[in-house]
Amino acid sequence: MQAGDRVTVEASVVVFNHPEHRGKAFDLKGQTGEVANVLNDWKGRVISPTLPVIVAFGRYKAHFRADELKAAD
Repeated sequence: MQAGDRVTVEASVVVFNHPEHRGKAFDLKGQTGEVANVLNDWKGRVISPTLPVIVAFGRYKAHFRADELKAAD
């Protein structure tokens, strides 16, 4: 998985900070977005973040694990 790939959220991921549903539970399952970044280093040092994949859904971005996503058709 790399920046620019289209992905679909495969697992149930509930967020409370989605701009259209602020303060309410919103499940991202089934949403399609574009990988904005995959975090694996910081200032040249290797890191291992818990949620390394950043996916953009329009102007909203969320962090995911790789197993929560699948390649979009």
